[in-house]
Parts: sequence; structure tokens; C-alpha cells
Amino acid sequence: MPRVLREVEVLKQEATFLKEQMILVKEDIKKFEEDTAQSMQVLVEIDRVKSRMQLAAESLQEADKWSTLSADIEETLKTQDVSVISAKLTSMQSSLAMLVDTPDYSEKCVHLEALKNRLEAMASPQIVAAFNSQSVDQAKTFVKVFTEIDRMPQLLAYYYKCHKVQLVAVWQDLCQSDLSLNRQLTELYDTLLGTWHSQLQWATQVFKNPHEIVTVLLIQTLGALVPSIPVCLSTAVERTGQETKLNKLLELYDATIHFAKGLEVAMLPNLKEQNLVKVMELVEAVYGPYKPYQLEYGDLEEENLLIQISAVPLEHWEVIDCVQELNHSVSKLFILASGAIDNCIKLTDGLGVCGLLKALKALFTKYTSDFTNTLQSIRKKCKLDDVLSDSLFQEDWTAFQNSVRIITTCGELLRQCGDFEQQLANRILSTAGKYLLDSYSPCSFSGFQDTGSAEKKSSVKNPWQEYNYLLKENPSEYASLMETLYTLKEKGTSNHNLLSSSRSALSRLNQLAHHLAFDSVFLRIKQQLLLVSKMEGWNSGGIGETLTDDLPNFSLTPLEYISNIGQYIMSLPLHLEPFVTQEDSALELALHAGKLPYPPEQGDELPELDNMADYWLGSIARATMQTYCEVILQIPELTVHSTKQLATDIDYLINVMDALGLQPSRTLQNIVTLLKAKPEDYRQAAKSVPRRMASSIAAMRGLEC
Repeated sequence: MPRVLREVEVLKQEATFLKEQMILVKEDIKKFEEDTAQSMQVLVEIDRVKSRMQLAAESLQEADKWSTLSADIEETLKTQDVSVISAKLTSMQSSLAMLVDTPDYSEKCVHLEALKNRLEAMASPQIVAAFNSQSVDQAKTFVKVFTEIDRMPQLLAYYYKCHKVQLVAVWQDLCQSDLSLNRQLTELYDTLLGTWHSQLQWATQVFKNPHEIVTVLLIQTLGALVPSIPVCLSTAVERTGQETKLNKLLELYDATIHFAKGLEVAMLPNLKEQNLVKVMELVEAVYGPYKPYQLEYGDLEEENLLIQISAVPLEHWEVIDCVQELNHSVSKLFILASGAIDNCIKLTDGLGVCGLLKALKALFTKYTSDFTNTLQSIRKKCKLDDVLSDSLFQEDWTAFQNSVRIITTCGELLRQCGDFEQQLANRILSTAGKYLLDSYSPCSFSGFQDTGSAEKKSSVKNPWQEYNYLLKENPSEYASLMETLYTLKEKGTSNHNLLSSSRSALSRLNQLAHHLAFDSVFLRIKQQLLLVSKMEGWNSGGIGETLTDDLPNFSLTPLEYISNIGQYIMSLPLHLEPFVTQEDSALELALHAGKLPYPPEQGDELPELDNMADYWLGSIARATMQTYCEVILQIPELTVHSTKQLATDIDYLINVMDALGLQPSRTLQNIVTLLKAKPEDYRQAAKSVPRRMASSIAAMRGLEC
């Protein structure tokens, strides 16, 4: 144990000694680092001084070189050797870069620019000659020279000017020719397209960025034309008649579209190498002249459609001619409407959809107005609103037959309107749908635009397909377009309301045609019925033969007025037969869409709704019975005999209704019940009928109720 303790003590002493030695070593290292750092600082300072001295030496050399070059440059300029002069100026430019901190630096810069200007002025005739002669070697030399002296934009200005002058001269010659503007534009565009191909081939051998340079050439040329294309378009449109203004504009735009397609095809193979900003400028320069007309497309189309539809005659002296024109007008209407879609797509590439919808609404409004006026005219010609004062009864089914033809025309209108609306929705979505991004939300139009920008940055876009005049010029209309497209996409093209107001207007036309047909049938019945209350003899013995009051009812015969009505109603099924036998989808559509007056009473069985002929027969029968009841209640006084006669007339009409399978109205049944009631039984009979009716009949018969 003592031995272990001694060894532990020895270890402790050795550890203490080692610690002291480590402290000493650490102090030595620290001292060495301090000495070394001071030495390094001295070395860095020496290196800095050395660099300054070298820079100063170089500056002195460059200053000396600048002075030498400045002294020699005048002699060099006298040589007229562009390459040698350029080399001198390049050297002076390099020297000047080393003299930035010298006091007279700015003066030296001005002097160097003046020398460059002298070189450019000296070389300008040769530059122009080189570009005009399309000399590749000379042009390359000037490109090298002007690149070295940082004057490339000035050289390109010479290039643009040389070719621009030639192209503008071509345009001016065309403008002074006898060619139409359409032909002038076509010739100009052909020249520009040829220039694109030829100059791109030449510029590729001379310039580093030939596509951008030739693109700028076309941009500058289109902007330098005198007279400008916008002025020419405006003049041509103003000189054109109102009815052909839009067609003229479309004809001119067609030439521009052809040119734009040619340029697009030429650029597409190397689109990634193009400066897309410059390409978009070219697109704007090509399409820009038409922008004012594209923005007012809706007004132009509306004016065009109204002029065209006004030239469609509907009114004629003869009714049959009116009916035929109404029928022929349907195809003309939808040819105009389909043409408007074509115009919209052609002139605005679908961006004018809002204007198109407005123009179509105006077209259908004008058409339905003219159609309505023609129906009113037909009513007057057929004297459907006139009730003849004489009792002469003549059957004339011509008006009804014409009315059925008009109903068929209305059915064709409804059918074609549905088809057209579907076509309109499909074409809108297929053409303008490309403007609707998947990220679009109708709640945030600004967010839609930002997302659109992000999507466009992610891939190379074709500027010719990205042209959108509406987004910048009329954001509110563009927002409406997006909402329309979004609705069509979300709800489907078969579930939409693009022409809801027009469809409603056509349905109203169908309703008017139904009333026309109904009135043409019911007029003859109404004329007879309105004679009832005015007939002499209800309050005397003048009606029929003078008979005793005790004569039984079966010996009485129906009067002429009710016999005429009964026979007329019995002949109705024959004239309504086309509704059943004729297989006409347009007529069927119109009949099911239309409604007749005098609908069935509540609670009645309605088997007639399954058969259009029965539906019409039922409506006319109810109109007859209701009107008959109204005129009966207007009779001031009835004798005992005339009471029996009136009851006989009513029974006859009820029998006619039964023969046709129709139910007599409750009102008519109540009236005949009261007329047949004996005076002593009247009060009991009156209990089951409305009090007002019972009182009226009692007053006619001179009874107390």
C-alpha cells in the first residue's frame, strides 16, 4: 500500500510538470502567431503598394499611348482606310478605359466620340452601298468595325433605313396605282413576306442575331408607311356604304390575316431563337390598324344585321303572301345569325363574343318586332277584331289554314333557335376557349391575370397566337367574356342561356300565332253569339212560331244562330285533322309550346292534352260555352215561351258537346237548370247555383228569388 501511494504521488508531480510545460508551449505559439500576423500585414501592405505602382506605370503608359494615338489619328484619318482607323480608335478606346480616374477623362471621351462620328460619316457612303448591293463581305467588315467601336446600333440604323426607303417607295407606288386597297395591301404584304425570307438569308451571314434584326426591319417599315395603313383603312371604310362597311373591313382583314399566317409559319421553326418581345411588337404592328374596329365590332355587326334583316320583306298586300314570306324569313334570319358568328371569329378571333351576343339580341328583337307587326296586319286583313253587325253566317277556314302555317313557321323558328344556340355555344368555346386558363376563377379577375402571367413564363409561347387586344383596351368586357366562357365550360354547351331573351321573344310570337289561329276559328261563333242578347222577341212572342205557353218543349226546334254554331263546331274535327295526321316536327313543337285561352276548369279530366286536335276543340268549345253564358246573362227579359226556347237552344249545344265527347261547362248546366225550373220550384233549384246567377235568371223570367 505505501508503495502505491508513492507511485500516485510521483504521477501527480509528473502531471503538474506536464501542465506547466503545455502552458509554456501555448504562450510560445501565441507569441509566434502575433509576430507572424504582423509580418503578413507588412507583406500585404507591400503588395498593395506594388499593385499601385504597377497601375500607375500602366496608366502612364496608356496616357503616353493615348497621347501618341491622338497625335497620329489625324494622319490616319487622311488615309480613308476604315479598318486602320477603326484599329486606332479601338486602341484609343482601350487606353481610355485605363484613364477613368484622370482629371480630363470626360474631355477624352468627347474627343473619342467625335472621332467615331468622323469615321462613321466617312464610311456612310460605303455602308449604304454595301447594304444596297447586299455585299456580304463589305457588310461583315463594317459589322466588325462598328462592333469594335461600340457603334453597332448606328450601323443597324443604316441597314434599316436602306431597306425601309425601298419598301416605303413600293407602298407609295401601290397607293398611286388604280388597284383597290385590298389588292394594294396584298401586294405590300407579299413584298414584306418576300423581304423577310431574303433578308433573313442574307442577315444570317452578316449579323449575330439575324431574326431579331429582320423582325425590327418589318416593324419599322410598317410604322413608316405613308399614307399609313390605319389612314387607308379609315378612308376605305368611310367611302363604303353602311350596308357593306363590315364586309369591306373583313375583306381587308383577310389580306392581313394571310400575311400574318405567312410570317407565323416562317418564324415557328426558330421561335426559340427569336426575341419574343420584338415578335410581339411585330404582331401588334400587323394587327394594330384593325384594333379600333375590333373594339367596336359589336356595334358594326349590329348595324350590319339590322340593315340586312330590314331588307327581308314580311308585309304584303295579300295574306297568303305574308304567310309565305314569314316562312321564307326563317332561313334568312339564321343565315344572318350564323354569318355573324363567322364574322366575329374572323375579325376578333372570338374576343368579340360580348359584342356578338349584343348584336344577335338586336337582330332577334328587330325580327320579332317585324313578325309581330305582320301578325297584327294579318289580323286586320282577316278582320279578326271586327264583329259584323249582320247575322249572315258564312264559314271561311282560309284564315285558320293560314294561321296553322304561321304556327308551323313559329315551330321552325323555335327549333332552329335551339340548334343555333347550341352551335353558338360550341363555336364560342372552341374559338375563344383558349383565352380561359384552368386557374381562372370568376371571383378574382386580378388573380387570374397574375396566374396567367406565371403560366406564360413557364413555357415558350407563340406571340402570333397570344395576341389579345381586348385585355389591355377593355378589361371589363374581357372579364365578361371570361365569365361567359367559364359558364359554358362548367355547365356545358347544352345548358346555357346565351339567347334566353330571344328564345322568350320567339315563344311570344308562337303564342300570338296561336291566338291568331284561335280567333280565326272562334270569330264566326262569337259573331253569332253576340246577336243573342240583341235579338228581338225574347220578351215577346216574336221568336219562332206563335205558340201557346202550354206546348211541350220537345215540339220546339233550336234557333238558326245556335244551329249555325252547332254545325260549325261539329265540322271542327275535320279542319283540326292536320294536327293529328300531319307529321311535322315544327308544327308539333309549336303546338306543344303554345297555350290556348279558356283552359279546362279545375277538376275536369284532361284527356285532350294528349291529343292536340282535342286540345284545340276543347278550348274552342269552352270559349263558346263561356261566351254563350255571358250573352245569355245580358238578355233583359224572357217570356215563358222564350225561356223554353232558350233552354232548347242550350240543350242543343250541350248535345253537340256530348257528341264530340266534350263536357258542358257547369255554368251552362246551371243556366239551363234555372231556365227549365218551374216558377214554384225555382227557389229550390236556385240553391245549388251561384246566387248572382240565380238572381239574374230570376229577373229575366220575372220571378222572385
